[in-house]
Amino acid sequence: MTGPERFEDAFSGNLLLSTFSTEVRQLLQSDADLVDLDVGQRVLTRGQDVDWSYFPFGTTMISLVVELSDGRSVQVASIGREGAVGGIVSCGHAPAFAEAKVIVGGPAMRVPMKVLEHAKGQSSFLKNLFCRFSDYLLAEVMQSATCNSFHSIQQRAARWLLTAQDRAGDRIELTQEALAELLGVQRTTVNAVVGALQDQGLISARRGRVIVVDRAGLKRHACECYSAVKDHFGAVIGPSGSGGSPDC
Repeated sequence: MTGPERFEDAFSGNLLLSTFSTEVRQLLQSDADLVDLDVGQRVLTRGQDVDWSYFPFGTTMISLVVELSDGRSVQVASIGREGAVGGIVSCGHAPAFAEAKVIVGGPAMRVPMKVLEHAKGQSSFLKNLFCRFSDYLLAEVMQSATCNSFHSIQQRAARWLLTAQDRAGDRIELTQEALAELLGVQRTTVNAVVGALQDQGLISARRGRVIVVDRAGLKRHACECYSAVKDHFGAVIGPSGSGGSPDC
């Protein structure tokens, strides 16, 4: 999976990589490789050094999850084609704080941390872009903390499904067990929420798959957190890497 056409898919399909000039792209591509990530695969493990940065593209989605000692866990951020996982916020080989798990499988471009750090030193654009993405990721984590504290499970589920649709399209390959883990609730709670959304004609749930049927209706059920995070991406990054656009 390392042909030139696949790298074109990566650089056009990931919103950070798509902002790269030819010169910036050359700083990374020769040492990068392309990998297929499987559902459930861990790309970061808490306490272990971050050796690689992953840039998802296509339908790939990776969840940053904080796990407690009693086995409970909750998602604090999710990253798809708009971003990157691993070593973007920190500098060099720092240990990971959260687990990073693949929740929707697919392709990603992988870059060694030492190459990424060197490239940031060579390109002010790249250094600024990753600073901006760090700001966006922090905003997502802060909004998630607020959302988990004040909004209903149905609002949070609608928000998550809209975000997943932005990245993976209308057909989201996701089990209800996985959705329950992402939201930090029991499977029975998610069953009830998914059933309610389906009864209202907003989604269609099948075994291991959720299809968004009525996006406008789903947005009406989502909390303000969805738009807040999406708009912030446009403000700080946007299509140029320098912000100024509400689109993401």
